[in-house]
Amino acid sequence: MISIYSILGLLGAYLFGSIPTAVWIGEAFYGIDVREYGSGNAGATNTFRVLGKKAGIAVMLIDIFKGWTATNLAYLIGLSVTGPQTSAQFINYQLALGITAVMGHLFPVFAGFRGGKGIATLFGMILAVHFQAAMICVLIFLVVLILFKYVSLGSIAAGFAFPLSIVFVFHSPYRSVLLYGMCICVLILVTHQKNIERLLKGKESKVNIFKKTAS
Repeated sequence: MISIYSILGLLGAYLFGSIPTAVWIGEAFYGIDVREYGSGNAGATNTFRVLGKKAGIAVMLIDIFKGWTATNLAYLIGLSVTGPQTSAQFINYQLALGITAVMGHLFPVFAGFRGGKGIATLFGMILAVHFQAAMICVLIFLVVLILFKYVSLGSIAAGFAFPLSIVFVFHSPYRSVLLYGMCICVLILVTHQKNIERLLKGKESKVNIFKKTAS
């Protein structure tokens, strides 16, 4: 049963997701809108590229926190998780909150509906829903990034690692989590379409995480 509190929770999740971290940090501390440079996205990767590591790390952590916080709003709604059926309902509501937050990041009301690709916010959501699977995603992302130096390729690989780990490693009893994982794969492919085209053409920008930048 949908209550007014459930609807308010979804609204709160969207507003959390809509916080344009990259845009606000760029304008407040650097006097520029990151969407006018680099890839044109208001996300952590483009912030790293345009503003450097300090700003990029700050944006990434806050965007992860956005997804984690929005997903955990389920605990404030007061849903019971005392039985298998209610546990499934709780997980489903968490997923709904997280997806709404990601939509807020993609289409932020506070920044003219021009946001980022939602990877960090997605990760925050995965952290809240399934911490162990999230850690596998981190491992896959880092391995791909270190080996190939493509953030986009690491993000795509990590996104596909989530549903695979849910099925073959953790054997989650919740079908909605698996369905969500499959939706993640589709979303990542859609939002990274241009990156995939550049990867195929060998024109995607590489990132060396061990390279020291001048202070």
